[in-house]
Amino acid sequence: MPHFSDSLSSIFGWVSIASWIIVYSPQIYENYSLQSGEGLSILFVVVWLLGDFCNLLGAVAGGLLPTVIILALYYTACDLLLLGQIYYYRWKQNRSLSHEHEPLLTGQCIEEHTPMKRLLIRYTACLLFVFATGVLGWWIGNVTEDEKRPSPPQGDLRWQIQVLGWTSAVLYLGARLPQISKNLKTRCEGLSPALFFFAIFGNITYALSICTKSMDPKYLFTNAGWLAGSVLTVFLDVIVLSQIFYYRYRTSELPTSNVPSQ
Repeated sequence: MPHFSDSLSSIFGWVSIASWIIVYSPQIYENYSLQSGEGLSILFVVVWLLGDFCNLLGAVAGGLLPTVIILALYYTACDLLLLGQIYYYRWKQNRSLSHEHEPLLTGQCIEEHTPMKRLLIRYTACLLFVFATGVLGWWIGNVTEDEKRPSPPQGDLRWQIQVLGWTSAVLYLGARLPQISKNLKTRCEGLSPALFFFAIFGNITYALSICTKSMDPKYLFTNAGWLAGSVLTVFLDVIVLSQIFYYRYRTSELPTSNVPSQ
């Protein structure tokens, strides 16, 4: 019978996994609907891809569970898909608009005119679904075979693992900066808030999965790279969500004016 802290850690781990599985879907769909990927900063996606690649190498080198390695592969594939969308839609637009100096968004953001109350209800329902899915995943894993349950890094002290962990943390942090800068120019057009909303939820639950397992200083120190990558990016993602809220809801309450084309 697993200890309560181990069970709680595993539940948070499964909830985090459930959140990260769907985190890319809203932005991929947003890009498809707009036939444009210009809401995303290329540097944001590329640096995020490098971070996920380091995370993948760390999972393989650390001998983590196959589930964790498969998920790291999934994250990397989604990053490549987002990058592919950006360049494909640019190529497609350049074919039809040979005189454009810069690819433009071809439509309006899907959630731009969604009332705030409805958006909150939608996101709350999604959170409950993700949490329920995570708990169900934990329960199935616990019933079938205990050792197949996902778990956070166990604190490998080898310097290669630590370097990969801290490198991915720095990359995850650095990836947000060009996106925040781009949002000031694009007013967050073409950017799905769900991408960052579920990234925040996934990072918080992942950090909780580590902390609830053990608060032993040595354990926390050896997992510090993964903790830093999860916790610190939450603050930057909150900034991005604040930008989206400001440009889509705060500015919508102000008198309308023509925005100069860029």
